[in-house]
Formats: sequence, structure tokens, C-alpha cells
Amino acid sequence: MTTDALFRPFTLKGMTLANRIVMAPMTRAMAAGGIPGAAQTDYYRKRAEGGVGLILTEGTVINRPASRNLPGIPFFHGEAALKGWADVAQAVHGAGGKIAPQIWHTGSTRAGAWVPEAEVESPSGLVGPHDPRGIAMSEEDIADTIAAFAAGARDAKAAGFDAVELHGAHGYLIDQFFWSGTNLRDDHWGGATIAERSRFAAEIVRATRAAIGPDFPLILRVSQWKQQDYAARLAETPAEMTDWLLPLVEAGVDILHCSQRRFWVAEFPELDGEDGLNFAGWAKKLTGAATISVGSVGLNSDFGGAFAGEASQNTPIDGLIRRMEREEFDLIAVGRALISDAQWVRKVEENRMAELGGFDAADLAVLA
Repeated sequence: MTTDALFRPFTLKGMTLANRIVMAPMTRAMAAGGIPGAAQTDYYRKRAEGGVGLILTEGTVINRPASRNLPGIPFFHGEAALKGWADVAQAVHGAGGKIAPQIWHTGSTRAGAWVPEAEVESPSGLVGPHDPRGIAMSEEDIADTIAAFAAGARDAKAAGFDAVELHGAHGYLIDQFFWSGTNLRDDHWGGATIAERSRFAAEIVRATRAAIGPDFPLILRVSQWKQQDYAARLAETPAEMTDWLLPLVEAGVDILHCSQRRFWVAEFPELDGEDGLNFAGWAKKLTGAATISVGSVGLNSDFGGAFAGEASQNTPIDGLIRRMEREEFDLIAVGRALISDAQWVRKVEENRMAELGGFDAADLAVLA
């Protein structure tokens, strides 16, 4: 099977990618003092040299108290951090690649024993359904957070990045507003419907779009599943998905980055069968936006096992190519395979499939 469908250029708002393969944003938490340095520069440059079309950085946090849940997560604010990220972008460009930072706030989530100095914040002081942690955000907190996301995006453009991604998935802050299990607010930022609970994200998107202008690509990562509950679903029907995602596109999102644990799983199999459209496919169909799909590409197990120290073996990508050929989605993000093999894209392009080695969980401990 030819891999040509993966290696067609993609252009959006003046950003042209050499191929359809995106490096997924994967938390590495190895930035000393929150400042990216030579190790991060080399890490991303190697993936650009390996042929990745668009690199999405690990999550980088906005200028809010307790915006990160691990001490090694990098900042995307402050002179030193922004200088470090500008160096990363310059190195990626020098290797012929394109790059966007993922702008993030971890909300009230936990990630080990580390506790930030400030109290964690979330829509309703919950980390999950019936699981209190931290404080419920005030109107001032919400306004300052919206402004901080916009400032981060503006700084990304000024630092020479090619696009910017907002992290609205996986049970972190923006997603905690989406989710009825963590958003119990009875004001403008809550509500019984997903459309009502999407207002916070829509305001972030509008503020971000105003900060970066009309011609800078804006990506939003979204998911049904949460780290707090893998089975959680924000949209049970296409109509609910439209209510959730279309207002975000109308507010200024150019690309929806639709995260699944396994990209080949049909989103609504009761409507179009077990081989039907996946999450990114439905999002594209319902909103008209470009989409990125992601989830265990080229591997035989999902990301959950990685945190338990499990390796993943390489698997064929025939199913991915078929979906790309039928233009179900526009781009495909590859995660763990690129942690273990910076040359993964080049090997696929040159049909060196026998050299693909899967994912070794030990590689999570190093930045190489």
C-alpha cells in the first residue's frame, strides 16, 4: 500500500506543511525551573530533521497561579521561557520544520505528589465528579485566565511560531468547564447543556483570535475521554457534538485536534458502522473545520499502558492510510512512536517499515 496520502502538502492561512504528519503534544516535564533549554531545542529539532510536518510542543502553561501540575512543565510566559521557546522554533525552522506551542492550564488535576504553591483552580472546585480539590474560580479568575491564554498565543506569534494550539482536552481546565461532572456552576459559565458549558472555551478562542489576528492558524485540542474517566463523553450524538464544537469554530478555531485513545474507533458506530467516521471525521463533517486525528498510531496498545511501564509493538498503518485517502480528516498526530524514534516519519516515507521499532516506555525518562 502506498503512503502517498500521508505525504501530500497541507496549507492553511499561509502555513504550508510538507506532509500530513503532526507530532502530538506529549508532556515531558523536564524543563528546569520551567525554562526550555538546549535539551528541548535538540529534542524538537531532531523530530523536524526526521520529517515531521508540524510539531506540536508539549503542554506549556499560561501565566496563572498553579497552572501546572508538575514542576518540570515549561512556562509559556516570562522573558527567559519565551526566549527558550524562540530558540526552539528557530532550530525547528532551521531543520525545515513547522512548529506550534500547546498553551495549557492543568486546572485541578493531580500528577503525583507535587503540590503547587498556590491553590489549584477549576470551574467548581472539583477534579472529577464528587471529587473536591482546590477552589472554584471567581469572575476575576476567569477573566484573568482568558487574558492569559490570549497573551500566550500572542507571544507565540511574536516568538516566530507557525501556529498555536489551545489545550481543551483530557480533563484539564478548559475541559473541566465542558464536562458536566466538573462544571456545576449556575452562572454564565455553567449550564445543563454542552453548548452552555462551552462558553468559557469560546471566550478564550475569541480573545486569542483577537490577539493573533485573522491570519495566524489556531488549533484547539478536544476529547471526549478524560484522564479522570476514560469512558466519559461530552457528546452522545452528532447534534450534541455540533452544539459543542461548531461555536468554537465560529469563534475562531481553524483546526480541531480530536483526541481518541485509538484513532480507528468509530465515534458513532450505531449510525455508520464499526468502520465509520472517527471523532476527527465527525468533527470535520459537522463543523467544516480542518481536523487532526490522533490515538495510538502505529502501535498495538494505547497510551495508558505507557504510564505503567508497558512497551508497545509496531503495527501496520494500512487503516490510517485508507482513512487519509478518503479524506476523513486532514492531519494525523503521532505520539509515542516519535518519542522512541525521531526518524519514524522518514522511515514511513521511504517504506522502511521493518525498521519501525514501536515504543519503549523507558524512553519517557529521557529527552533525546
